[in-house]
Amino acid sequence: MAAVNTQFSIAVHLMSGLGCSSRKDLTSGTLSKSVNASPSFVRRTVAKLSKAGLIRTTRGKTGTCVLAKRPREISLLDIYRAVEPPKAFAIHSYPPMKGCAVSCHIHAALQGILDKAQNAVEASLRKTTLADVIATIQAG
Repeated sequence: MAAVNTQFSIAVHLMSGLGCSSRKDLTSGTLSKSVNASPSFVRRTVAKLSKAGLIRTTRGKTGTCVLAKRPREISLLDIYRAVEPPKAFAIHSYPPMKGCAVSCHIHAALQGILDKAQNAVEASLRKTTLADVIATIQAG
């Protein structure tokens, strides 16, 4: 079975950490402790979020991260697109076996279905904001 991509959930974790912090500016080291991931991995994720305009960073050993927008202005779809995870569903890339109707037509049969599912995932993420996630976290 293929490995599950966790970039999106880690990005939401980092953004939630920034939104929940009373300091509002945290280092990648502090954020990496919350996620329990390596600081270098967190820095790569932070770079993607910064490039997307979702957080602002300062450079250097004591560099910090801060949300660039209010949590209610950041949708989960914004975060999802920032970290560029693979689509939720993908069709295998094995070449079709000539003479097998299933093998020759499975891609066409599935593509529309999987596109609809991906669109539904993105529509749900569009409706949910970082503020919603933070409120759930703070409610315990």
